[in-house]
Amino acid sequence: MSLSLRLPRPVARVATVATAAAALLATTLASGAFAHGSTIDPASRNYGCWKRWGSDFQNPTMAQTDPMCWQAWQANTSAMWNWNGLYRENVQNNHQAAVPNGSLCSAGNTNGTTYSALDTPGNWVATNIPNSSNFTVVAHDQARHGAKYFRVYVTRQGFNPLTQRPSWSDLTLLKDTGPIAPGVGETTNDPVLGGVSVKIPVSAPGRTGRHIVYTVWEAGHADQVYYWCADVNFG
Repeated sequence: MSLSLRLPRPVARVATVATAAAALLATTLASGAFAHGSTIDPASRNYGCWKRWGSDFQNPTMAQTDPMCWQAWQANTSAMWNWNGLYRENVQNNHQAAVPNGSLCSAGNTNGTTYSALDTPGNWVATNIPNSSNFTVVAHDQARHGAKYFRVYVTRQGFNPLTQRPSWSDLTLLKDTGPIAPGVGETTNDPVLGGVSVKIPVSAPGRTGRHIVYTVWEAGHADQVYYWCADVNFG
């Protein structure tokens, strides 16, 4: 005689979702996600959400303590599991055509609507920057591809990320690194990150309060361009 164990429906549903998430993560890693990257300090919106909640993304506490991450997880979990895949191909250096105003944080709604929730204005968790005159952006290059350039921007004084979506005209260029050779950067022992971290010193005098630091990375191996919004609080 065979015996079967039937889980109560709520338990079974949670187990199914957790299993699906684990399968999605495994598929992401197997498909070469380690060829990609993100800004990790200040953290991009989806990297930060994954870092804070990836091991507990169904916790309803997130809705009160981290509401912008909550709405992003509810909209599409893939945006966080694939925090390192926010890019467009064949941009041909025409960023404003590839990524229209209002959709900068989703890289112009790349991959359909996967990352669209990242464009939503609101109280995203922000990295505190005590000295706006000098700080460092840390971009992570998982496959050591190097860069044709990193370009780091910050929103203009008076822009309000709590209520506004950034446009290109809202951005001030802080740094264009020019080419960076493959493998240049600090090696990390983090088994999830792998690769190297590239530190980009920048200065944003005159900025106070909430802003977005926007980083554009054209990888060195192809016409593959990454776009990252990171929320910060100056002062």
